[in-house]
Amino acid sequence: MESKEKRGIILSLLTKQIEPINNYLSYVLDMVDSGVVVIEELRSGGVEAVVVMFIFVGLDSKQRTGPGLDLATCYMFNYMLSVIRLGSEEIGSSGMNDGSVDIIYQPMKNPRQGGFRATLFIFAMMCLDNIGFVANMVSLVLYLLFVMHFDTSGSATTTTNYLGTAFLLTLVGGVISDTYMNRLNTCLFFDIIQLLGYMLLIIQSHYGKLQPEPCGKSSCVHGTKALLFYASIFLLALGGGGIRGAVPSLGADQFDQNDPEEGKHITSFFNWFLLSITIGASIGVTVVVWVSANVGWDKGFIISMVCSFAGLISVLLGKPLYRVRVPGESALLSVLQVLVATARNWAVQLPQNSRELYELRGSESASASSRIPHTNQFKILDKAAVVPEGSKPCKWRVCTVTQVEEVKILTRMMPILLSTILMNTCLAQLQTFSVQQGTLMNTKIGGFTVPPASIPVIPLLFMSLLIPLYEFVFVPIVRKFTGHPNGITHLQRVGIGLVLSAISMAIAGIVEVKRRNELVHHNHRISLFWLSFHYAIFGIADMFTLVGLMEFFYSEAPAGMRSLSTSFSWLALSIGYYLSTIFVDIINSVTAKFTSSKTGWLAGLDMNKNHLELFYWFLAILSILNFVNYVFWAKWYKYKNDSAPLIDEQKLLRTPDPSPSPAIAMSFISNSKPQEA
Repeated sequence: MESKEKRGIILSLLTKQIEPINNYLSYVLDMVDSGVVVIEELRSGGVEAVVVMFIFVGLDSKQRTGPGLDLATCYMFNYMLSVIRLGSEEIGSSGMNDGSVDIIYQPMKNPRQGGFRATLFIFAMMCLDNIGFVANMVSLVLYLLFVMHFDTSGSATTTTNYLGTAFLLTLVGGVISDTYMNRLNTCLFFDIIQLLGYMLLIIQSHYGKLQPEPCGKSSCVHGTKALLFYASIFLLALGGGGIRGAVPSLGADQFDQNDPEEGKHITSFFNWFLLSITIGASIGVTVVVWVSANVGWDKGFIISMVCSFAGLISVLLGKPLYRVRVPGESALLSVLQVLVATARNWAVQLPQNSRELYELRGSESASASSRIPHTNQFKILDKAAVVPEGSKPCKWRVCTVTQVEEVKILTRMMPILLSTILMNTCLAQLQTFSVQQGTLMNTKIGGFTVPPASIPVIPLLFMSLLIPLYEFVFVPIVRKFTGHPNGITHLQRVGIGLVLSAISMAIAGIVEVKRRNELVHHNHRISLFWLSFHYAIFGIADMFTLVGLMEFFYSEAPAGMRSLSTSFSWLALSIGYYLSTIFVDIINSVTAKFTSSKTGWLAGLDMNKNHLELFYWFLAILSILNFVNYVFWAKWYKYKNDSAPLIDEQKLLRTPDPSPSPAIAMSFISNSKPQEA
């Protein structure tokens, strides 16, 4: 093997595997030819291995055995040696790492696998699937109101409960795709379940005998009719939620985070992913909603089912191009093991030195590059990694530092997740009460009548135009000022969305005041497009927040928990919808005690007698307070890559001497201690 090839191998391996010491590469490369670093080549039965060994020269006996040198060699060099070993699968004929094998991915059969070519099939699936899914989001409230004969608040809360369940079940899809099935098969499995839900919904909406009669109560659905209805929407929720728990990670897996070129495309993927959702949603809230309202609900559900089936075929056609992750151990089981071990070791004292905590090293560890270094936060969880005196490590009693750090990462994410819930409560109003407002407004444009449920097409059109502008104009311009590859950080992007959602709710209240006053006092219905103001602002907010959250959870999550973590974006939606139901019930109960009519702000069938604007302003005030809370947690959060460098980052940032002597180089290493926890 030529010297140039040796240097290339070291460069590619260290760059890919050990990010914290990238700035030290010039030392390693310069010392290859000086004898300080020796390349040993081992060949046996056609298998080639390259091992980088550090030979310490120019040090006296005291330096060789001193604590500084021991610390460096044990913590850094042994780490390096454990990851810089290549088998014949990873080394091509040229000796370079071609990236064809990854520890957690199936072998790539051709160089075309992965990248944007593969994600085109995923974008097509999400576009087709969202035609029906989003059409149901906005029109289900009207189906419940006029076909299933729920009252105003009953139809709104049933819709938000359905949506909350759908997005909650994304966690099921995330766990299954991380642990039991690969992400592609998970998508196919849940798409079939969704198709079954559409079939039941089509049957009930087609046959009048399966629909309830009006009864004047909050809900008129009982008996077999109720069983058929709730079974159909549960299957829809399970199928749609499971798909959304797996698809984002399936797409992001097509880019290697450890490759600087591919890694920067992940942000672009999530932007285009949202655009595909937006295009499908735009078709759903126009074409499908119009067909449902003017031709028949059953016909609208048939179109949704056909689109869902076409999405299944689309994602299946891309199978030869996917870089497929192999399922690993259960993420939730690992989290539970840490919590149980922490409880069992509650009385155990933490060691002074964090390196005494239990971790798999050397031959015991499947991959040193997958280990996560120790951090200072949530030190109480470190008790799970303490081996009690006189006992041996065993599951449910002792966990590795990496397991503990994975739980810490998820714990750090929780305040960010919780801070975005209220925004999704605001979103729920746009899909329920705002649609109901539209039924009391002028819906005609010339001779064409616009279905009220189609009004969300306005923010969707805004998003369709703004996402490319964000990608091609906003990010490059802002990047010049901030130096950040994505223009702004994930958390800054989320924060912008939270501010815009508060503004949207304030405007929604003003529009409702105008709508009611014009209708009640002047018998005049204002145009449906007055709703477009707060819809458009919220659409921009959603563009910032949803993509920011998805990328944040994917980038920050441990490799084995990425589907579960990206499901947190949908989980925030789920809790937001459930919170909307709770808010509506509480607001009705509390305000009924203070109004002269003894009815709540949102009760009854007549919206002209309600006080929806007060509810909107209530949400606007809460959103402002929530943003203040979010800013606190965003400043508190430590990004994963900044949590615990393996060696002193400040020393690594200094420009190295172009020709260091071996003694100086080794002194530099021996004094570069890892950050003490």
